[in-house]
Amino acid sequence: MPTDTSSEPAPPLPARAASRPGDLVVARPEGLYCPPGDFYIDPWRPVDRAVITHGHSDHARWGHNHYLAHEQGEGILRARLGADITLQTLPYGQAIEHHGVRISLHPAGHVLGSAQVRLEHGGQVWVASGDYKTEPDGTCTPFEPVRCDCFITESTFGLPIYRWPTQPELFAQIDDWWRRNAQEGRASVLLGYAFGKAQRMLHGVDASIGPIVVHGAVEPLNAVYRAAGVALPPTLRVTDPGVDATMLRRALVVAPPSAQGTPWMRRFGANASDAFASGWMLLRGTRRRRGVDRGFVMSDHADWPGLHKAIAATGAERVMVTHGSVAIMVRWLRENGLDAQAFATEYGDEDLADAPEAAA
Repeated sequence: MPTDTSSEPAPPLPARAASRPGDLVVARPEGLYCPPGDFYIDPWRPVDRAVITHGHSDHARWGHNHYLAHEQGEGILRARLGADITLQTLPYGQAIEHHGVRISLHPAGHVLGSAQVRLEHGGQVWVASGDYKTEPDGTCTPFEPVRCDCFITESTFGLPIYRWPTQPELFAQIDDWWRRNAQEGRASVLLGYAFGKAQRMLHGVDASIGPIVVHGAVEPLNAVYRAAGVALPPTLRVTDPGVDATMLRRALVVAPPSAQGTPWMRRFGANASDAFASGWMLLRGTRRRRGVDRGFVMSDHADWPGLHKAIAATGAERVMVTHGSVAIMVRWLRENGLDAQAFATEYGDEDLADAPEAAA
């Protein structure tokens, strides 16, 4: 297993990208801005018009006057930002024009409704990835590369050590852990982000092993996924009729990380086994700092090979890198002949909240 390098000094960040005449996206204090279209992509401060790549809170924030997002993200955005937000939605691949900029949304494979934003204007094509992963997981439309001149990519796990297990490998590990605990009469508490990761866990596990109980923060999001046609097994809450101590001793319990150490967790008994699902579990020491019995390497972001595969598939000669291991990714891209720079952003990412630095 890779060594935890969180205490090692990081290489200096590249200089903030300098805009060039005709750039379709530039960095402003409010967020990533499209000058000819006069709109922002995932802005972190209130603006008039915002194109939203997906519903995680670091990319979809309250206070914008007008939102544009993929149609499958509507339920999440209204649940999180308010039912009365002014929201326009598009299916994947359908284009609209705004101030002469042709805008379309394309699958990012991150979570339900996640999208890459394609912009076309003045003979240029730019694509902003938002967050993405390249392996299909069955809970959202798989990532599709979009050809472009400039690609704005995330790099949350932009280090060579990050290489994810395949879906079958991952869920074989989780099922084995749950099955063994159930045979021993111990509840299996699996912690993971409530939007996206929890539904991926539910979709992938073998529901024949036992009952599945979910935290109150997870079930409303399950309803959005089910309404979109995503197959999830039946789930219960601890307050539902028939949920008793005997049932819980065989159950898989899916909960957000914020539930760890709360009175809610005491319902599952002192001998419950807990686990944490995150890409950061690849690092030695992360499980110990989290204080859990098991760690499963699961992320809704691309790993190192996935990032480079996605970038290469765009055919872009210019790449702008945001949030994560920016300096290393920019250097690697430059060494491989691409015009690479960094965009300074305020994206935090649900996985970054689980990072070793945050867990220390």
